[in-house]
Amino acid sequence: MRIRYTTAKNGSAVKQAVVYSKEEHGIPVADVDVDALKIIRRLRGGGYTAYIVGGAVRDLLLGKKPKDFDVATDASPNQIRKLFRNSRVIGRRFRLVHVFFHDKIIEVSTFRSENAEVFNNVYGAIEEDVRRRDFSVNAMFYCPVDQVLLDYVDGLRDLRARKLRPLIPLDRIFTEDSVRMIRAVKYSVTGGLRMVGPLRRQIRRSVDLLASCPPSRMTEELFKILQSGYASPIIAELQRYRLFQYVVPRMDAAMRDKAFSALVHERLQTLDRQKQIEDDQRRSRALAYFLCDYLYLKSEFGAMDRIPFQDAFADLKHVIAPITPANKDVQKALVFLVRRRKWYRAEGTI
Repeated sequence: MRIRYTTAKNGSAVKQAVVYSKEEHGIPVADVDVDALKIIRRLRGGGYTAYIVGGAVRDLLLGKKPKDFDVATDASPNQIRKLFRNSRVIGRRFRLVHVFFHDKIIEVSTFRSENAEVFNNVYGAIEEDVRRRDFSVNAMFYCPVDQVLLDYVDGLRDLRARKLRPLIPLDRIFTEDSVRMIRAVKYSVTGGLRMVGPLRRQIRRSVDLLASCPPSRMTEELFKILQSGYASPIIAELQRYRLFQYVVPRMDAAMRDKAFSALVHERLQTLDRQKQIEDDQRRSRALAYFLCDYLYLKSEFGAMDRIPFQDAFADLKHVIAPITPANKDVQKALVFLVRRRKWYRAEGTI
């Protein structure tokens, strides 16, 4: 383990970051996405610094296979774009670059200034960027070329202690972005992390901030949860913190019936087990498991001999509002449920 120092105004040495070797952090470089590695090599070849960041580093340290790899660099979006023909600059309030491969998109962002407000385009140094990240376990920088882990905020120590600690001051963390409450719950469940007391209390005080969250962002968060392999325990925690009422209000209200809630969670547990075996990314299938018991038991169509498709479709769209999945995904979910109703009736399962 090495310590990276900087110099204070008075000339004294100040600890800046801990640098862990491959033997100390234990990340197998073979677990890194090959295209993410290519991006980092090319950026370094262009004279820039570049690291894998965020949840991918956290998951690698936990021995999990990350679903997405994000890269951060000191290159500007335009400089990144010049290095990668297969890329596109996106965003207005905060510009970043998507690098396209045949089966994936890798997001490349420029280090942000500590003075940046919410999503504004103010770039800075890596030492500032780390302070813009939400939790310490998501604020580590991993270079797969040198195989070193750069840790400015004791994130590895927190991860090994199974602790979820915020980096952004509590009076700002959720007012800047209320979705961080949902993510805190998700990280806590999926990583087996214990939220520190002040974070738990701030979530309980800030619940109502989710009311103004755009439907598009809430939709993405719900599908990330349903497709995580931990849908049931995450949603149970969202219910406990009273957050789920702002994700899917009508389903939350229906699930206040404990017997019905238990059925929905049984269905989600089945989905979770299947996700552990096969990583099925079809949103329609996730919706089918989530809405199964509502359609069969709560809606007026469940007891009908023939389910009127358009009416049932409209009802499902209504019950999951403000979530806005693609119509084709809701339609496919409904087709799946209509075809399997006889098995549900026979066995209580889909």
